[in-house]
Amino acid sequence: MDLTPILDFLNNSIYPLQGIVAIQGVFLVILILRRVAQKRFASPAAAAAFQNEVRELLTARKFDDVAQLCDSPPYWSKAVPQLILVALQHRDRPLVKLRALLADKFSTDVLADLEYRMAWINTIVKTAPMLGLQGTVLGMISAFAKISSRQKSGIDPSALAEDISFALWTTAIGLAIAIPLVLCGNAIQVRIGKLQDSVEQQIGEFLETLDMVLSGGRKR
Repeated sequence: MDLTPILDFLNNSIYPLQGIVAIQGVFLVILILRRVAQKRFASPAAAAAFQNEVRELLTARKFDDVAQLCDSPPYWSKAVPQLILVALQHRDRPLVKLRALLADKFSTDVLADLEYRMAWINTIVKTAPMLGLQGTVLGMISAFAKISSRQKSGIDPSALAEDISFALWTTAIGLAIAIPLVLCGNAIQVRIGKLQDSVEQQIGEFLETLDMVLSGGRKR
């Protein structure tokens, strides 16, 4: 049975599949970076300015104004203002329970989405080299198939070189896709960690101020 047509079809499918995987990886990296940037403040100064404004309104017990500020266009998409809105809606709860509620809300609404998308990047990092390895195997199978079918008539070295070149190129492309995605994935994890630390710090400060306003400094 001549497997050449099947091998040719499989060989021709490797490059398009690698292209699709690469495009998907780039798309996910851009999407996650934009998502993280959307959820955090552009700079510590911007975060501090927002916190100061919230603190002034809280001290004056203007809870509706705080909610309006958090729901305004510059802030509505960011994690901290979203969590502050939740805290204001449940400010009658004890501080410990309110802190746990906000932590769960942040984990569910923000971190879970980022981790889900990061899982797809990790899948692509593993898939790209496997596609390259598949191309290597198919290239070597094609080369040996040509050797087997042309033992009597002689083998054209250029035909073997083409298959071997294909085998090596698919491996190289697979690694070229995976390595940058590994670096990007690590960079994204650092950004997610910074986002988490920033949110925890800002929400902690907000809850302390809220607790002082509601209880007059007494522990609730």
